[in-house]
Amino acid sequence: MPFAATSVRVQVAMHSSNTTGPRQGAALQMHELVAQLDELRRLTILDDQNPQSFRARAYDRAVRRLRDSNEDLAALPEAELLRRDGIGKAIAAKMREFFDTGRIAKLEMLRERFPPAVQQLAQVPGVGPKTLARLREELGIENVEALRAAVEQGVVRNVAGLGQRSEQMLRRGLQRVGTAGKDRRQPIARVMPEAELLVAELAALPGVAAARYCGSLRRLRSTIADLDILVASADPRPVMEHAAALPVVDGAQPFHGGDTRAALTTRRGLQVDLRVVAPEQFGAASLYFTGSQAHNIRLRGLAAARGWLLNEYGLWNEQGKLIAADTEEAIYAALGLLPIPPPLREDRGEIEAAQRDELPAPITADDLRGDLHLHTDASGDGRSTLEEMVAAAAERGFSYLAITDHGEDMGINGVSRERLLAQRAAIRALDTAYPRLRLLHGVELNIGPDGSLDYDAAFRASFDWCVAAVHSAFDLDRAAQTRRIVAAMEDPAVNAIGHLSGRMIGRRPGIELDIDAVLAAAARTGTAIEINGSLSRLDAGADVLRRARALDVTIVVNSDAHHRREFDRLRWGALLAERGWVDRDRVANTWPAQRFLAWASASRAETALDRSGSA
Repeated sequence: MPFAATSVRVQVAMHSSNTTGPRQGAALQMHELVAQLDELRRLTILDDQNPQSFRARAYDRAVRRLRDSNEDLAALPEAELLRRDGIGKAIAAKMREFFDTGRIAKLEMLRERFPPAVQQLAQVPGVGPKTLARLREELGIENVEALRAAVEQGVVRNVAGLGQRSEQMLRRGLQRVGTAGKDRRQPIARVMPEAELLVAELAALPGVAAARYCGSLRRLRSTIADLDILVASADPRPVMEHAAALPVVDGAQPFHGGDTRAALTTRRGLQVDLRVVAPEQFGAASLYFTGSQAHNIRLRGLAAARGWLLNEYGLWNEQGKLIAADTEEAIYAALGLLPIPPPLREDRGEIEAAQRDELPAPITADDLRGDLHLHTDASGDGRSTLEEMVAAAAERGFSYLAITDHGEDMGINGVSRERLLAQRAAIRALDTAYPRLRLLHGVELNIGPDGSLDYDAAFRASFDWCVAAVHSAFDLDRAAQTRRIVAAMEDPAVNAIGHLSGRMIGRRPGIELDIDAVLAAAARTGTAIEINGSLSRLDAGADVLRRARALDVTIVVNSDAHHRREFDRLRWGALLAERGWVDRDRVANTWPAQRFLAWASASRAETALDRSGSA
């Protein structure tokens, strides 16, 4: 019999570190600390009205160092925290405050000063920190809808320091945001780390047979409304009691013996629905709670056509006998379908494809033989050395690797011609140390508003691999953005377009493009389209990738790693390829080295200049 469908309400926050055991939730606690420091960084920018604020940069350094560290710092005194690289006196004090109380008073003060609606307002293109302050002080604008009304009424132009041109920019920014100002969904980059830590914590409990996150997160949607976590256990009591005692949970209501569901709310407003099911029901529950709703309705229709019943507890025949429940694969097979991977479950033709045995061959990170977009500390935002990045790639068993630091037009993060030439010599010196890894000297070129690129044509042509991407001028119209991308594709040095739309999920919408024109140009010029595996980007998106299926467009899946530990981003890129119906053989970096290298050079051979390494 299924468990009772009762529930307990839990509020999520941080406990003091001295209320937990040495193992319980240490990783969750460090994750929450990093999240709060990063939120401090973002709100400090608004408070100081300066994106390059000294205080904000200090928080940024601390966040980067702590993200790269596996150390548990909770028991260390403030003086010892100060010994850690990137941690100054003020931040060390806030870290100690967090470990002792679960809160940072400065952050709570800034949250009151900049409530969620104001933070959403700050994400509208054209609303910088200074503009935000003027809009609030002079017009009383506190949310996106108020800004929209003020722009339509033509009153923004009267604010000192803004004017008619600024008003027009804000109008375009609001058009790009659309209804996002009302959207309560959270970016996947914020949700996924916490989800993985929670699942790992629950899966390690005695008596737990399995645990996984489900819902839109498992389907790899770019934003998440709420998080579903499913646990398989014969006894829900220890799971619920442990969840209530985690250091990220506060104020749990009393647990009742029959409860199999807990509704949690995280400090950043994420709703978490925790369910415990019997192990023999785990497959059916995983299928049901992964969705999407439209996919589930289609599956229930297939069952009903046979006189069967499909629900969260299993698949049952007309006599009420259980047909399948323990695995998703068994249920799909009973319905006459090949197993459908979670990212495809959107009712966009996947059921018909499964019936015809025409699902795209799945791609995993293990299928990727190389990474073609990554940064070292030569780039201003890179955090690992060339040697560290190459060593990490070799440990993964890659056959080839392209080092692609930023072109010189990338402001403080850009790399000069002279430094790139020195890097090229260093790469060649590493060749003998890694005979099984073909090292390519590449660069990430910046696509200017008119489609121009860094450096001169001869220097660009001297690289083994060039990825080009948009990093500025996000407010151009659709036609201008399309022209700049196509112009970059037509440059003989460019092998691939990186993070096509330039979006930062939850922070910046992507540029507007004529996708059909861009894909046609990619097919014509032989330029690959990148799937950027950073959870902040996941770009190009699944819709673009599905449209590319009808054309001869090559895809590359890259990490855009800025640290040696970030090669793991490739798994998200592989899942996005699956969600976008990308056939494995379309992905160039699944190919053996000989095939890939021949393609990379031949795609521009007719016009590219000498790639021998001379500048």
